[in-house]
Amino acid sequence: MKKKTTAKILSQKSLAPGIYDMWLECDIAKDASAGQFIGVYPNDKSTLLPRPISICEADASKSALRLVYRVAGKGTAEFSQYKEGDGLDVLGVLGNGYDLSLLKGKRVMLMGGGIGIPPMLELAKELFCQNEQLSINEKSEIIIVVGYRDDKTFLKEDLEKYGKVYIASEDGSVGTKGNVMNAVEAEEIEADVICACGPMPMLRAIKKFASEKNIPAYISLEEHMACGVGACLGCVVKTKEVDHHSHVNNARICTDGPVFLAEDVEI
Repeated sequence: MKKKTTAKILSQKSLAPGIYDMWLECDIAKDASAGQFIGVYPNDKSTLLPRPISICEADASKSALRLVYRVAGKGTAEFSQYKEGDGLDVLGVLGNGYDLSLLKGKRVMLMGGGIGIPPMLELAKELFCQNEQLSINEKSEIIIVVGYRDDKTFLKEDLEKYGKVYIASEDGSVGTKGNVMNAVEAEEIEADVICACGPMPMLRAIKKFASEKNIPAYISLEEHMACGVGACLGCVVKTKEVDHHSHVNNARICTDGPVFLAEDVEI
């Protein structure tokens, strides 16, 4: 059940140029899961709309959420200046994430590019925890492929706790030179299912690859969102099926997604 609440900042630090790591104390953490997001409201009232930020980690026992975000405009620039103990209003939990039940017993390739990497950490953690409760035949094999611009490999050590990590970098300073698909080809990585988040060119390439390999790919679409609750129809994606809300072939990313089966959406 989504609600607006006031969170307290537990910590914040810079992970790379323009990339910040914030832990929040808020009671909605208990309802959060991989692939979901929250709306964070700037205190500057000239910027009315919340900024959608994916959940990087959720710790229900501590009522804590981790957000790893990139400064992209006025709102996120404001967030980067917050300190421990500051409060901010958030709306959540929003969206539909990844369905772990579909990943049991599979070789799961988690693919993240740029600021699409943070959601993969919570998914990797949830899969790892799910494995601990399953029989050997039901356990998932966790393969992680992430792409960076350069050698600022934020979250790499966190991801390595949960699976084998392969890296691509645009400038070739670490891992395979190029993007995540270059790393998959170079390392000859195979999987039964893909879960991905990242820029649209990357998701298009993953959709094509998954279709050629005849495997399902669950992709998280990142688009500019206004209301975050499906009312404004400002973040739609064309779909194969007719949306019951708008009665046309589209879906609202903020409420129907952000995670979709790749073959069901036109990107």
